[in-house]
Amino acid sequence: METLRYTLVQRLLHWIIVLLVLGLLVIGTILANVGYDKLVELVGSDITNLLYTYHKTFGVLVLALMLLRLILRQVFRPPAYQPELNRVEHAVGLLTHTLFYTALIAIPIFGWLGTAAGGFPVQFFDWTLPGLIGRNDELSGAFFQLHALISWILIGLILLHTGAALYHWRVKRDGVMQRMSLM
Repeated sequence: METLRYTLVQRLLHWIIVLLVLGLLVIGTILANVGYDKLVELVGSDITNLLYTYHKTFGVLVLALMLLRLILRQVFRPPAYQPELNRVEHAVGLLTHTLFYTALIAIPIFGWLGTAAGGFPVQFFDWTLPGLIGRNDELSGAFFQLHALISWILIGLILLHTGAALYHWRVKRDGVMQRMSLM
């Protein structure tokens, strides 16, 4: 059975984004649940500020990489499935991928807007990026709620996607996993 694959660049981007997103979800959960003041008590202000800076930095990086993935997806169409998926698998896969792209673009945008509306710097490593909107604490809270809600949806998508990948790899053994594999 011939395995049709995404380009190497697409596969590398996929796995880089996976690692970044998993780290962002862990750090984001800590930041959201512990809070700034308590985190400062636990690990000090330098480490706390570093966690916030890197959360923002890697969020902006995910946004940029996802926009690149979106462009590459238009230039290099996804490879055909061999063998073809049934209609339900194909529909669920298409919906899941659409939701992934939407979530992975929306989450950093809402984080960016929430940060700017909260009057905080939007950082990318040592650079401060434009805030895009002015200070508005109520709007900041709403943007951060959307940022968190879509992050929880993303966790559900990750579990669904991982389960489907394992199903195709261990149960169906149909080569679907090879499409995005680095090996």
